[in-house]
Amino acid sequence: MVIDNSNKKQISLAILSGILLTLSFPKTGLSLLAWFALVPLLYSLHLRPEKNCFRTGFVAGFVHFLSLTYWLVPTMQTYGHLPLYQSVPVLILLAAYLALYIGIFSVVLTKFRFQPLSFLIMVPALWVSLEYIRSFFLSGFPWELLGYSQYKYLHLIQIADITGVYGVSWIIIFTNVSIFQTLLYFSKKEWPGSKISKRLCYGSLFTASVLLCAVWMYGSLKIKQLDELIPRSESSQIAILQGNIAQSQKWDPKFIYETTKKYIDLSSRVIKNKPALIVWPETAAPFYFYHDTELTEIVKTGIIGTQTSHLVGSPSYKRKKYNYDFYNSAYLINPDGTLNGKYDKAHLVPFGEYVPLKKWLPFIGKMVEGVGDFKPGKIGHTIKWDKYQLGVQICYEIIFPDLARAMVKNNADLIVNITNDAWYGRSSAPYQHFSMAVFRAVENRRSLVRAANTGISGFIDPAGRITGKILLFQEAVMTRPMPILTIKSFYTRFGDIFASMCLVAVFFILIQQFAKRRKKTKP
Repeated sequence: MVIDNSNKKQISLAILSGILLTLSFPKTGLSLLAWFALVPLLYSLHLRPEKNCFRTGFVAGFVHFLSLTYWLVPTMQTYGHLPLYQSVPVLILLAAYLALYIGIFSVVLTKFRFQPLSFLIMVPALWVSLEYIRSFFLSGFPWELLGYSQYKYLHLIQIADITGVYGVSWIIIFTNVSIFQTLLYFSKKEWPGSKISKRLCYGSLFTASVLLCAVWMYGSLKIKQLDELIPRSESSQIAILQGNIAQSQKWDPKFIYETTKKYIDLSSRVIKNKPALIVWPETAAPFYFYHDTELTEIVKTGIIGTQTSHLVGSPSYKRKKYNYDFYNSAYLINPDGTLNGKYDKAHLVPFGEYVPLKKWLPFIGKMVEGVGDFKPGKIGHTIKWDKYQLGVQICYEIIFPDLARAMVKNNADLIVNITNDAWYGRSSAPYQHFSMAVFRAVENRRSLVRAANTGISGFIDPAGRITGKILLFQEAVMTRPMPILTIKSFYTRFGDIFASMCLVAVFFILIQQFAKRRKKTKP
């Protein structure tokens, strides 16, 4: 009976951690919860450190990712045409896969008896290592890593120009561990088999406070430097269009002309603000640009009428000997209607733009209508625009730090994210998607322009400030002068060196622990 009650308490605490983690992110956005969200999970592991540790961590992760990505079910039902009895298992599989990381996190912490000081150092490094692996393993799905929860706190996130989002995750976890060890100290509990000393308790809280102050001071310094640099830098007037086209109409042949005409009309409406570039969202032209000649001419005529450069999202294809290669593309069109350049999306959405493991998942179709599987373009490719280079990110490419970094390293002066989040309705997904874009601006010290079909569209400056935003499901246009910086941050030059160092540190610590265990078991 005691064991049953202990099991219930463990699971309840794990569920609480999962809920607190999700509440830290948009749409709820109670970001302060992230600073102690993992304390219940750590305490639950402390209750029975040698038993059910994987299950406990898995439950916390499963609850978190299930509630974080719930919006996949209505998306798959409405646009993937999957019935509820198929779309729910797909969501469960994704949440279960992502929960494995927190399950592994829990196993490592409990199976290796780290002393309290080592525990304080190991936990943040391990969390960051697993987030980093999640960003590229099996094509990667770094959706809402823990650091993203703080996107509104500008002073805290400036460190991302050195560490990427992983540095913010690290300090959040360090604070969680400090609070947890303080809780153990005052409740006179042990972890695992070792008492938390008064010195360690107050020392960890003091260190967490010093680190937070240092990060805050660094943020203040960087914001001050940018505020001095931006007025002295060149700027360009950019316009974004949000047509608010329903996804059910977007690919309907009966509405293609009306959709195209709407964006031409919006371009005409915004021209009074004299933009140097007008940005249309992903596949705002829902036809094959330069292949459907009638609709292409309509768009080109509209562009010529505005006498302004346009970045237009449209699908494209290349004819091969026996078949076609399809691409999700963005065309940069000159004011005279001629083609300036083209970007093909490099990181495709599984089940949205191609179906992985088709042999084993024959019942799942692709949710993008009208074409076969898309092909990926070239990572880091930029488009020359006037005297600048554009780094275009299409849809969820913006959640991958290395993609934006590759473009800025390749001399992109401005990051442009075009997307169509109409799939997600009024769920949390558009808010979550937008929050991650803020970090791409901070990491690379670039202005970021975002045009979304149904929102959220907006402008983000190199300090991560949201200088303009169009809310969901509004037909609107917006123009802002965007600063053009050419400096290259530490993160742009060296990438995820911080996350890599955490991974290497964890690897060597675990090797050392294995060696100690082996030595103890020898007769």
